[in-house]
Amino acid sequence: VQLQASGGGLVQAGGSLRLACAASGRTFSSYAMAWFRQAPGTEREFVATISRGGMITSYADSVKGRFTISRHNAKNTVYLQMISLKPEDTAVYYCSASSDNIGPRTKDGYNYWGQGTLVTVSS
Repeated sequence: VQLQASGGGLVQAGGSLRLACAASGRTFSSYAMAWFRQAPGTEREFVATISRGGMITSYADSVKGRFTISRHNAKNTVYLQMISLKPEDTAVYYCSASSDNIGPRTKDGYNYWGQGTLVTVSS
């Protein structure tokens, strides 16, 4: 499956953004989906994951209560709604797909990756 992330940009602290990741192919609903992020000089870190059917979600503690992951299987798209953004949320955000029903919190469990979209939060 091929993934294309979009929706990044520059936003002030406290603002909101919605990222989208469009997937090619007919088997989107067979994959758990996730978002990771990577700030300069750091490791890629887990942000959120959603199960194949969208009923189960999991978040990193740093974004819980501020970010919401969702998916629309008929549109082959996964979203990340981000509110109350902080400067420390600045990173390149990547979407990823796992063949598991529920994606793990480690990047090793993901088979496919999008190209990333840059989110910059100014203070």
